[in-house]
Amino acid sequence: MTNPIPTPIPNPKSPIPNRSTGPRTAAGKQRSSQNALTHGLTSRSPVLATEDPAAYQRHSRQFFDEYQPATPTETQLTQELADTAWRINRIPALEAALLDRAANPPTDQARIDFDIVDAHRALATLGLHYQRLSRQFQKAVDKLREIQAERRHDEERDLKRAAALLELHKHKGIPYDLTQDGFVFSKDQVEAFSQRLMRLNERTARDALAG
Repeated sequence: MTNPIPTPIPNPKSPIPNRSTGPRTAAGKQRSSQNALTHGLTSRSPVLATEDPAAYQRHSRQFFDEYQPATPTETQLTQELADTAWRINRIPALEAALLDRAANPPTDQARIDFDIVDAHRALATLGLHYQRLSRQFQKAVDKLREIQAERRHDEERDLKRAAALLELHKHKGIPYDLTQDGFVFSKDQVEAFSQRLMRLNERTARDALAG
């Protein structure tokens, strides 16, 4: 199954000069480590303080519009997809920022604290996060589609049964309350489904004769 989230492709031709071999002091190494971890890819909130909440809401709405969750579980999985995709889409910008920081340090001390070697270490960490998030995204997609397919199958089965009972009561001239058999569909829903099923059966019969 194709991953719905496109894979960011790092630019292998980024003009990064090899200036040093890494932090020269323990304090520099500690700062480098801290810098590499300020990506928010494992934070509780999917949105960083530097990101636009309105953009995140628009991003999330696209997933809810696509999957139309109908149960709490489907809603939870859809939200997980939106949050995971938001984090995945952040990674290319983080990669670019890391490389730019190593290539253009504002001071000599900044060059010592974080250089191209540190940048590549941080890029490797981001790569691991990307793989983890991509697996999490695909797992949520697969689970959501499985649950929705099962729900739609059950709904169609129940609609067929409700349509048959409604038609039987019509034939006998007896009023029928769908709720007495536990159906949650309206009469209009059942009749519309019955009409669609009838048209489908007629088309199938015509195709069979034509074949």
